[in-house]
Amino acid sequence: MASPGTQERQIGPSPFKTYDSNSCYDEMFSAPGVVRPHYELIYDLLCDLPADELRRKKQAADLSFLHQGITFTVYGRDEGTEQIFPHDLLPRIITKAEWDVIERGLTQRITALNLFLRDIYNEGRCLADNIVPREMVYTCKHFRRQMRGIAVPKNIYIAVVGTDLIRMPDGKFVVLEDNLRVPSGVSYMLTSREVMKRIFPEVFRKCGVRPIDHYGQALLSTLRALAPGNRSEPHIVLLTPGVYNSAYFEHAFLARQMGIELVEGRDLVVHDNMVYMRTTAGLRRVDVIYRRVDDDFIDGLTFRSDSILGVAGLFNAYRAGNVTLANAIGTGVADDKAIYAYVPQIIRYFLGEDPILENVETFVLTDDVQRQHVLGQLDKMVVKAVGESGGYGMLIGPHSSLKDREEFRRRIEADPRNYIAQPTISLSRAPCYFDGQVEPRHVDLRPYILYGDKVTIVPGGLTRVALRKGSLVVNSSQGGGSKDTWVLH
Repeated sequence: MASPGTQERQIGPSPFKTYDSNSCYDEMFSAPGVVRPHYELIYDLLCDLPADELRRKKQAADLSFLHQGITFTVYGRDEGTEQIFPHDLLPRIITKAEWDVIERGLTQRITALNLFLRDIYNEGRCLADNIVPREMVYTCKHFRRQMRGIAVPKNIYIAVVGTDLIRMPDGKFVVLEDNLRVPSGVSYMLTSREVMKRIFPEVFRKCGVRPIDHYGQALLSTLRALAPGNRSEPHIVLLTPGVYNSAYFEHAFLARQMGIELVEGRDLVVHDNMVYMRTTAGLRRVDVIYRRVDDDFIDGLTFRSDSILGVAGLFNAYRAGNVTLANAIGTGVADDKAIYAYVPQIIRYFLGEDPILENVETFVLTDDVQRQHVLGQLDKMVVKAVGESGGYGMLIGPHSSLKDREEFRRRIEADPRNYIAQPTISLSRAPCYFDGQVEPRHVDLRPYILYGDKVTIVPGGLTRVALRKGSLVVNSSQGGGSKDTWVLH
């Protein structure tokens, strides 16, 4: 009974009435109707809130994203390129015990991959010992011979990493792929958290969610630690390709978070192997560049001569040790999807440990036996181009047509080095809010790892969501979105 002077709240039908949790691992339900303990507060909230209030919260979240200009760019679409980043209202929740395993596994992985990069650009021991086939490294389009023998500050090649994890049907997290060049998405993680704290303040507090808002300062500390010559007050800038880049919002956001200048190639100049930023007061030396420009375009004198995005002479200044680039040039060889298949061996070789986080089973198609196995089962496989990202250059066998499979068969036979294959895995599903109803959608997780004086991993990450029903593709350019990730104390 309502107390005097109050109006009794009318609760409508459960938003979960059409929810199907049978087909694969569900983040919220351990069995149909059985809520996992760490999701109980969210489940009760959703069942108690009137449908109209849930809609208002969704509208408030959407308006917040709109007013902040949180966008991404989709190329090659007729309806336009600039879009508001799709965001789901409901958080994805991870327990402390699960996060502890993820944190240890990612620390182990970034440490081993960094040692691998140092080795292939210097002594090459792992190649001589055939831990990774020499031809696999040297045929990678991201391998940069110009990096051979260059002294990288503190021997840290990868300072910022975004590793994609998926949950297997047995509940374990495994690594789907590594992103070591210019990993994106962290701005969506941070802005999503700020929105969720305003939309669900009480349940956020009751759940005991670990904070992530220190990421900007952790990134700044990581970059400072990599400054050349132990400069006590290094000048750090963020180098962006410009306003038309798909992740420009993120570049501007992170520069503000760190309190550093956002620059384009035309704002920098190299003189006597020193890098300077043009200012109204004259030239100012730059010590560290957090670059969001790919290797090919970073320096037209060394790499692509037609590039107008980079800085002429930057590589010479880098080679002389007068400026630090984060991440280092040539790191893309370690996130080649064919090299990914060898990461468990890399971990064992350099660290003498078994991997804490396993890989997805992967078939390397330069191997004749593995290639024939995959070609005979294309309707059951996911085939990926080794150098592509964003969901491009990919075949999802069970969702493909005969024409698609025949086209990929021809591509694989013509250039097997350019493709790998993996069994089709049903990603775990998490509850998502759609116009008054809660429905399951497939998700993955991209935590962000920083490597400077120490390894830092903020507790959370970008949970990417395949918003289209039944889809396994979570990339925003392919119809995906994101949701906040809550790691509990």
